[in-house]
Amino acid sequence: MLSAPDPRQAVQWFERAERAGAPAAGDFLLQIALGGIALPRDARINERLHRGVQADYPPALLTAALHFGRKPHPDDQALCLQLLERGAARGDVVAAALLAERLAHGEGCPAQPSAAEDLRAQLARDGFAPLPSFTLPPPGEHGPPRQLALEEIMRPPAARALSDAPRVSAIDRLLSADECRLLIAVSRPLLHPSQTADPLTGVPDTMAVRTSHEASFDPLVETSAIRSILLRMAAAAGIDLPQAEHLTVLRYGPGQQYRPHRDYLPTSTLQMDRPLAGNRARTVCVYLNPVEAGGETEFPAAGLKVAPMPGRAVIFDSMRFDGASPEGRLDPDSLHAGAPVIAGEKWLATLWIRQRRYRHF
Repeated sequence: MLSAPDPRQAVQWFERAERAGAPAAGDFLLQIALGGIALPRDARINERLHRGVQADYPPALLTAALHFGRKPHPDDQALCLQLLERGAARGDVVAAALLAERLAHGEGCPAQPSAAEDLRAQLARDGFAPLPSFTLPPPGEHGPPRQLALEEIMRPPAARALSDAPRVSAIDRLLSADECRLLIAVSRPLLHPSQTADPLTGVPDTMAVRTSHEASFDPLVETSAIRSILLRMAAAAGIDLPQAEHLTVLRYGPGQQYRPHRDYLPTSTLQMDRPLAGNRARTVCVYLNPVEAGGETEFPAAGLKVAPMPGRAVIFDSMRFDGASPEGRLDPDSLHAGAPVIAGEKWLATLWIRQRRYRHF
């Protein structure tokens, strides 16, 4: 019988490696601390990221670039660009892809279309397809410029209510253009046909109800950059990251859709996947690219359609919480659908959040 994971033992080994000067160990400890279970979210998070940047460790450079890219001050935008350049120079293809888009759109610098095309051509020779072309203003975090302060992740913009029954809200530009691009870039090599749990057996299988492709990220393969994005998504939902399942990124092509469904899980599925965590209580979806036509998220009970827009988060409850049911009860009005994509493609990041802690670290 397999024993339960023991993150504390892993922390001890990583701390030894960190003291020996291994930047990768510091980055793993940063990820663990962002999770807020085995290590606290304290000042050491920023210290570890700063040391990783000083060591030119590519994952740390990318995480820091995302941080400064969310901030509108020109100095922060310039820092983001510099960090991406340093990561690209050290062979980080994701940093190079993000850098190409910034050069193309003049984000943090005057537009440099020729340099962007040269960089895209280099990436294409290595089998890396171009990212969707779009730009966004930074989300608007206003911390002190040039200050590395990952705690700003936990202060997302206020949500606007769209419906009370079911409870649905939205936040525009929750994620930056860089964060949207990163999730697309890391997901593309991992895409496979989406599966849905059979309502009788609980076994996942491909079904006509859901015709997208998807990539899922176990916490063991998350990077500090990905985990920082997940922490922001969970904060937007008002629930801490340990209650979140794995990140799932979906791609819908023309004609693909997710027919009306509810996110809460049947009993058979729950029994196979950490039943002590309870059911799915809340969902956070973030659109990652502009969609030429179609692809709205529809809530029939509310008569509501939410149009896809890069960086826009849709947050909704699959359970009702009130005085009679403080632990929550399943809400059939949470029925929703991903409308067919008519033209272009739709990329969507989804985080399902349970009633209680789901993650080990």
